[in-house]
Amino acid sequence: MKSRPTSEQHREFVKAARELGADENEEAFDKVLKRIAKAPPPKSVQKRKSTKAKSR
Repeated sequence: MKSRPTSEQHREFVKAARELGADENEEAFDKVLKRIAKAPPPKSVQKRKSTKAKSR
């Protein structure tokens, strides 16, 4: 896999962040972070956690 030059990679990252509605405003970031943090984990993660708990 060929790595892209940093400047192109940075542009792609910024583009993706904007498409996702990312904002440089700290209050907006905190609002989105709280929304994400409250979301339940995907079922695949829940399965892994339950398997680890049983094996202990």
